[in-house]
Amino acid sequence: MTAATLMIQGASSSVGKSLLAAAFCRIYARRGVRVAPFKAQNMSNNAAVCRDGSEIGRSQAVQAAAAGIEPTADMNPVLLKPESDSRSQVIVGGRPWRTLGAREYVKARGDLWAEVTSALDRLRASHDLVIIEGAGSPAELNLRRGEIVNMAVARHAVSPVLLVGDIDRGGVFAQLLGTLWLLDEADRALVRGLVVNKFRGDRSLFADGERILQERGGVPVLGTLPYLPGLSIPEEDAAELRSSEAAPREPGGLDLVVIRLPRISNFDDFDPLAAEPGVCLRYVDAPGSLGQPDAVILPGTKSTAADLAWLRETGLADAVAGMARRGTAVVGICGGFQMLGRSIRDPDRVESSAVEVAGLGLLEAVTTFGGTKATHRTSGQIVGGPGWLGALAGEVVLGYEIHMGRTTGNCPWLRLEREAGDSGPTPDGQVDKGGRVWGCYLHGLFANDVFRRAWLASLAGGPKGAVGASTSLDRALDRLADAVEDALDVGQVDAWVGANGLRII
Repeated sequence: MTAATLMIQGASSSVGKSLLAAAFCRIYARRGVRVAPFKAQNMSNNAAVCRDGSEIGRSQAVQAAAAGIEPTADMNPVLLKPESDSRSQVIVGGRPWRTLGAREYVKARGDLWAEVTSALDRLRASHDLVIIEGAGSPAELNLRRGEIVNMAVARHAVSPVLLVGDIDRGGVFAQLLGTLWLLDEADRALVRGLVVNKFRGDRSLFADGERILQERGGVPVLGTLPYLPGLSIPEEDAAELRSSEAAPREPGGLDLVVIRLPRISNFDDFDPLAAEPGVCLRYVDAPGSLGQPDAVILPGTKSTAADLAWLRETGLADAVAGMARRGTAVVGICGGFQMLGRSIRDPDRVESSAVEVAGLGLLEAVTTFGGTKATHRTSGQIVGGPGWLGALAGEVVLGYEIHMGRTTGNCPWLRLEREAGDSGPTPDGQVDKGGRVWGCYLHGLFANDVFRRAWLASLAGGPKGAVGASTSLDRALDRLADAVEDALDVGQVDAWVGANGLRII
């Protein structure tokens, strides 16, 4: 039997489509339904790696976790990873396809439609229900022709659509009604319900608002979802990150700073740190916002050379190097790790036009770019090192790799084993003599509880009583699903997907 579908579309970006899709994945998985997520085309540098090494958007990996299944490339057949304001690496079926400018990509979308429909059809053949997420808005009139992610997918699947608006940003009537009125009649008929998201305060006060939306739009309002602070579910859009000024640390707590690079990627690496009691995690993009933190983290980036140049232009490179010399802990993950070394070489111009650029020189390491991209789920064994790393010798950590380039040096502190592949153990990471400056390629490192706690304890005033990262995510997903079941008429959704042949328990 071909699976039933439910599609979540938004009046704009960042209205909560991804979280609502995750909530429905969790709701139906808890009932024993074989449910899977799907998003035809995603744009994000916050990627996840599947068991076979394929890349998909982080939100689809979170939605797969909500459904209790392994993520696969079919859940996000087209992933755009921006390298500049108008150019992206295009990942198709989980693997690099081409690097295209915006105009080139618009012309190439027709070639990708078969990839999209084939992936969705495979998911529908192996599950009971597929929760489909759209992108941006279906009412972008200039982009409607040839789009492969919103109403085109709904029409292919003949899927009921929920349209979501964000009341917290204001103008929710214009958002939802304007979108409905701009849709073609056939597409508008697929919209079965409206959802108002991120309401603060007494939801009963919006009863008249729901009535007006229903009367003017001719579509039932399924309900109004409350604003849910502190969910600790990985974000996919870097627009959600906010740079913050230095704030007083809590007594006995820690102040950690992540540099908000222009092309920051996989910033959910640091969510487990933010969830720790007593830890203040801030994203900053100017030297004046650094304050006096206990540690500075250089995150991953889609363009190491360009973001390293930005660090120098803003003065952050000198500021971070100066803090390291004065004893502040400095950490680099993936692209941030590459920046910490002596130099970055790119003889084949894989990433930039420069054959070689100088790094920050905080680690004795050299990175050389090549044409092969490493995407692997990975386990690593800590081989030891100076300071706090010595006590972790033999400890196993789990994570994943997404990077171009290979980094070599004299002080590797990890030995990596890739889940798919026969390359054998690979040395990774570099650390300075005092153990205060270190880096590696392993994304997801801070989700390993023992490692995270040991590093935090090495900083002054490390907090106590951490919650495991996987446990925290499960609790957050259950909290999200409970809130959606409480606020929305899920019984009506049951009727819509049941009409497509799905037996709802």
